[in-house]
Amino acid sequence: MSKIINQNIVLQEPAIYRRDREAMNGHKSIIIWFTGLSGSGKSTLAYGLEDILHKNNIRTFVLDGDNIRHGLCKDLGFSNSDRVENIRRIGEVSKLMMDAGSIVLAAFISPFKKDRKIVRELVIEDDFVEVFCDAPLDICESRDVKGLYKKARSGEIPEFTGVSSPYENPDKPELMLNTSTLSIEECLKRIISFISQRQVIKPITNNFL
Repeated sequence: MSKIINQNIVLQEPAIYRRDREAMNGHKSIIIWFTGLSGSGKSTLAYGLEDILHKNNIRTFVLDGDNIRHGLCKDLGFSNSDRVENIRRIGEVSKLMMDAGSIVLAAFISPFKKDRKIVRELVIEDDFVEVFCDAPLDICESRDVKGLYKKARSGEIPEFTGVSSPYENPDKPELMLNTSTLSIEECLKRIISFISQRQVIKPITNNFL
């Protein structure tokens, strides 16, 4: 069955649904959205989690902020309006990949509450897990492996989150991880425990941490 959403565009119903892919995979598909300042550990945790899940035959894909801006969003800058569009696109891609049966690990600063809310509202409540990588600015700046904070402080990068552009902390994230005090291993254990309790995946017994 198809659904007309305007005069010229028809939404085609699929032959295979998300639930069919989940049944084949043996696990559910969700979006795990890592948010926080640059240097707070978002990508480190996303790729670390992907490695563990992959070793347990769980379908995943990481969407990383820098990588996305080399392709899908290479036409966007870092103005507030461009940031909004960047997150909107990522939200839509994340939903598509979730519908394809993968656990989507999205690692984006995504500094504004309203933009994260837009992504959350694309899916039903239990399909979106917001992980707030909470680390003080000075800690993030001390980890400045890419030299971005240094460039922002010198004025080379305008509208840099945490320096010249604000970051709005999540009000009620599903998980808040203090990445300045918790080890990577402990953070990963907490995420895995959370999604296991949600029955997204079966409990992992292999010690890959």
